[in-house]
Amino acid sequence: MKPSPATAQDAELAAAEPPAPPCVLCFNGSDPSGAGGLAGDVATVAAMGAHALPVVTAIVMRDTAEVFDQHALDADLVAQQARSILEDVTIAGWKVGFLGSAETVGAVAEVLSDYPDVPLVSYLPPLPWLEEDELQPYLDAFRELILPATEVLVGNHKTLTDFLLPEWDSERPPSARELAVAAGEHGTRYVLVSGVMLPAKGAEQYIDNVLASPQGALTGEKFERFDIGFIGAGDTLAAALAALLAAGSELQAAVGETLAFLDQSLDAGFRPGMGNVVPDRFFWALPPPDEEAEPGSAPDEDDAPPDEPPTSGSPRRVH
Repeated sequence: MKPSPATAQDAELAAAEPPAPPCVLCFNGSDPSGAGGLAGDVATVAAMGAHALPVVTAIVMRDTAEVFDQHALDADLVAQQARSILEDVTIAGWKVGFLGSAETVGAVAEVLSDYPDVPLVSYLPPLPWLEEDELQPYLDAFRELILPATEVLVGNHKTLTDFLLPEWDSERPPSARELAVAAGEHGTRYVLVSGVMLPAKGAEQYIDNVLASPQGALTGEKFERFDIGFIGAGDTLAAALAALLAAGSELQAAVGETLAFLDQSLDAGFRPGMGNVVPDRFFWALPPPDEEAEPGSAPDEDDAPPDEPPTSGSPRRVH
């Protein structure tokens, strides 16, 4: 049976289309500040050359300084959002952020279980806005249902310590490997631990960021500590890594690129309100500081965004 002319024409048009970028489905809360949550995920994934599929899990009431409240969406509604787009689009990566409630954790885990070969990057943010009767069930569900499916668990050193090693009583903080061992007991393959404080060298304070498995530290980067407050850094880190893994990057190389991207996003961060600084995920589209036009001068017609992002050693220029 010969295909109809319309079918053949459609096939030719599809073949002529450029390939789609890798698609990353992001489960996260809606953050009206644009710093983190789904807004941060969409901006970060786009900046890394991938396409975000945002699924809303909760409405977070916040500004750039603090969270006031949150309202979790119905778990079935969250699952329906995800399954609707999954029936249409082939995904190459997952990113899990704040899921809103223990019930939604279960619904998301059920969706994830149908795609075991798609890499999952899970981010555990600090959750001081949740009441204790909501927080503990949420963490228990996240531990039991999300960690077994997680390729890389991302989080701040203190947050991951409280979550994975709540009874840690040593005077020294746990290492990234010890956190990876604790996560590995629940099925997680790697942890990416940020914000590990290092001993100060004179007036300079550095923080370490380490990728580790239960066997030991694999890679990482040390950066000079910023003396200002940020929001959205953790979501940026996790979403960037998810996008790079979705594009097929090798894990250790992806972590190195992700950490450099985060450092430069924070370096170029801006303060849109009266609170904290928001990462600029499109820092690479800005002209280098020494090439910025003088106030009042006409732009050069030949000016174009640089081909390569500025190096992490560029001057700090938070504005």
